[in-house]
Formats: sequence, C-alpha cells, structure tokens
Amino acid sequence: MLARHQEPIAAIATAPGRGAVGIVRISGRGLGALVQALCGRTLIPRHATYLPLRDAAGEPLDHGLAIHFPAPHSYTGEDVLELQVHGGQVVLQLLLARCLEVAAQVDASTGCALLPGLRLAQPGEFTERAFLNDKLDLAQAEAVADLIDASTEAAARSASRSLGGAFSREIGVLREALIQLRMLVEATLDFPEEEIDFLQKADAQGQLARLQAQLTAVLQHARQGSLLREGIKVVIAGQPNAGKSSLLNALAGAELAIVTPIPGTTRDKVQQTIQIEGVPLHVIDTAGLRESSDEVERIGIARAWSEIEGADVVLFLHDLTRATQADYRQADEQIALALAQRVPASVPVLNVWNKADAAAPPSEGLALSAKTGSGLQALRQQLLQTVGWQSAPEGVYIARERHVQALRRVQQHLAQAGAHLAARAQALDLLAEELRLAQNALNEITGAFTSDDLLGVIFSRFCIGK
Repeated sequence: MLARHQEPIAAIATAPGRGAVGIVRISGRGLGALVQALCGRTLIPRHATYLPLRDAAGEPLDHGLAIHFPAPHSYTGEDVLELQVHGGQVVLQLLLARCLEVAAQVDASTGCALLPGLRLAQPGEFTERAFLNDKLDLAQAEAVADLIDASTEAAARSASRSLGGAFSREIGVLREALIQLRMLVEATLDFPEEEIDFLQKADAQGQLARLQAQLTAVLQHARQGSLLREGIKVVIAGQPNAGKSSLLNALAGAELAIVTPIPGTTRDKVQQTIQIEGVPLHVIDTAGLRESSDEVERIGIARAWSEIEGADVVLFLHDLTRATQADYRQADEQIALALAQRVPASVPVLNVWNKADAAAPPSEGLALSAKTGSGLQALRQQLLQTVGWQSAPEGVYIARERHVQALRRVQQHLAQAGAHLAARAQALDLLAEELRLAQNALNEITGAFTSDDLLGVIFSRFCIGK
C-alpha cells in the first residue's frame, strides 16, 4: 500500500443537493477516541444510536444516527463511523468540518491528536480501501460504480450479480483450471528424463480444449454484460427529409427533434437514450448529408460525419417516396460510397427504408414507417441482433470493456499454447510462457495482478464518498 492508504479519510457520502437524509463517513484505524469525542459516548458496534452531534461550543449541529463498524467487519475493512443527519448541504459541510476539527484535538493522556492525519477522501477511496483490504476484488469494486451508474433495470440487476461475486467466481474457475494445466507443463519441464509423458497421461490437450470452451462461454457473457453497461451508439444518417428526426421521435416515443418538410431543418445532433430488452441505445439524429452553401448547415454536416465515424451502428435511412428519382438515387449512392470509406469495416451499416406507409417497400433492406410505427419493432430487434445481443438469461453479470479485452488476450494466449502443445517437447518452454501470460491477463480482471496506474484510473471515476 502507498502511504496515503494508511491515512484516515472522511467525506460526505450522499449526492450533492437537498435530501431527507445525508451521510458523513469516516474510515481509518482506531476510531474509538474520535467516536467518543464526537458522540459523547461509546457506541455499540453496528447499532444505530440516536444522539445530538455538537459543535465546539457544545451546541447541537443536528440530531441524527451514529453507527460504528469496528474493523475488520466494515465496508472498507477498517474502523468506519457513519453519521446520518438531515440532508442539507450546509449541515453536512458543518458536520464534516467538525469531524476534521475533533480529529485534530490533542488527547491529554497521550499528547497526540485523536485521529492524526484525517483528511478528505478522494473519489472512490472508500471502495479502494475495501479492495486493498480484501473485502472486494477489483471486478466487484467496479460493479459498485456500475450499480450506481446503471441506466436500466437489467444493468442494475447484472451489476448486483457482479457485486455479489458471480463474475469473479467464473474467473476463479478459469484460473484454477489454468493453474492445473501450468503445473503439468512445469512438471514436464522439470523432469524431462522421466519416461512417463506427464502431459499425455494427464490429458493436457483435453484440459486445454475444455478450458478454451469455458473461456468462450465466459467471454460471451462478458460481451453481453458490456453491452448492458456501455450501451450502443446508434447514428441515423441519410439525405435531408428522409425522416431521420421522425425516426428518432418514434423510437424515443417523444417529440425530441423538430420535424418539417423543409430540407436541412436539423442543423446539429439530437440525442436520446432509449432501452430495448434492458440494453441502452444512444440514438443520435444528425443533419442531412448533402452539398450545401449554408455555412451553418455545413458545420452540422461535418458534425454528422464525426458522429457517424464514432458509431457502433449506422442506420442509413432512405426515402421510399423518392426511390425512383434518378438524382435521389445518385445522391444515395454517393453517401453509401462515403460511408464505406469513412466508417470502420467492423461497424455495421443497416439500410432502412422509411415512409413504407406511402410507397411500396423494396425487395431488400428493412422497411418501416416512422409516421405510423410500422416496422419499428423489427428495427429494434435487428439492432440488438447486429451487435450480438442475446436475450439476457438470469445469470448475466455486468462487465466492462477492459474485462472483455483481457478475456480476448487470454483467448489469444491459449490459442498460441495449443499450437505449442501440438509441437510437444520442441516448444514446451513456449507453451509454459503462453499459459503464464494467460493467467496474468485473467488476474488483471479481479486485481490479483494489477498496476497502480490502472487502480488510479478505475477508482478516480467513482463518486466522492464511495
């Protein structure tokens, strides 16, 4: 641990603004003297005690509940004191200042401060202490933030499962199987003169194949969890008056974007987050793509291309009522060519034909009517299918993109290990190295092997007080 991890910390643990209840939280080693000074009495561990919390002059700042969680039976694994009072920001700030003031008071019997070094907590520092004190692994710690940030019910339930250790247990099973395989390989390297082929006798090839199959299943679940957490960025593109704004309004179920028959109405992006089967979709309406002499519209078109290039899915919207017009078809072909050049090959571009209520649908592509709602459900399902979403079973857990990338690295190392295993004795040292790298990648997920830089990035994105 770094030196700062030994320092006691304090923070307001509830969100800014007015509320019925606010919480000030303190964590550190040996809070007994501070508890006595702040509360005027000792507290029964893990019992809520109603009492006045007084200022330096002995006047009550507020009346509320005080709860003392002695180490190690607390969220952080250290002594924790939680003070629950009325949720006004002034009251909470006064109480926090009083905590810092009392901590600096000198104990007459020892000549030392009651809680030397008490300082304001940094973002995520309480959960970081929980991780460092083995109360949570890293995947569970990240799930705390994901549960707070969840934008759909499915995401919240999945984050709760990760916080409960579902994802970590899956990683643990993979790690144990990988360790067992590494032991066999190392034994073969250590005793090359033995007549018995350890790898063949222990079915190392079969063990590796089963490990790869387990990894594939975990990676699939992790991808699903990542979609629940991150959502999908869907950009609607096309010529002016194709119905892009109408489609956004229809998907959102609200009049978010201005709709008129005048070309070029949309000058800037309009964004709305909706959910389909619990998956957040960040749908963005953009300016119509065309050549324009209007400076404002040209800026809007440039922004449209910027959004398109960063999309997870592009909906290329066509107007069925103009599909037979030569100039319209030519402009559509030019946009299609530009999309092929500017959108990464990994990003799907879906051709969607709008105004099916006013013209016959084409033989290819998805036809709908943003006006009547016909075909919208088919579009929703097509979007989920395109990004690889499967109806979420009860066991899906939340995951982050870094988890998915780590699992993909494990997959790559195991594939290389399989190639070296097929070469047998000529490549056993390379096989051992690939298995070691695979285990390191797995360990990054739960934090068994994690750099301090990564920890800093992860916990700095938490809210203060958590």
